[in-house]
Amino acid sequence: MKQTTLCLLIKDNKILLAMKKRGFGVGRWNGYGGKFEPEKDKNILDAAIRETKEEIGVDVKNMEKFGLFRFRFDKKKEWNQDVHLFVVRDWAGEPSESEEMLPKWFLFKEIPYENMWPDDKHWLPHVLKGEKVEADFLFGEGDKVLNHKIKIVGSWL
Repeated sequence: MKQTTLCLLIKDNKILLAMKKRGFGVGRWNGYGGKFEPEKDKNILDAAIRETKEEIGVDVKNMEKFGLFRFRFDKKKEWNQDVHLFVVRDWAGEPSESEEMLPKWFLFKEIPYENMWPDDKHWLPHVLKGEKVEADFLFGEGDKVLNHKIKIVGSWL
């Protein structure tokens, strides 16, 4: 199964999302991340750090694994992936636009779920409350969530 990463920068009841400008998820607000590349990355954590640097220009100082998602696509099997979720609270540098992403801070109460992947509204509120999650999502036509299961596996609070 394809192994990918998703990182969320969180600070002062705000989350840094980015508008995806090209590629998978174009036109949606999302976190940062991408594919584990064995020729570049020793492990999934290295992939998360590398992707965050490439996409928004910050150097991650500390991150914590907050979840694992198994995304399955009913009609697009090539999109199936296991996504390792990390929360970042400590980084160096100022987030900046890249060819792929345009970052913007959002208050927790103003997250634009209507312009995000449809699964985000199911798991992101748990993460923002400090809950670690493990989840399975099945997507159908138009990326509609056909089925999902979320398990809370811990908390940082």
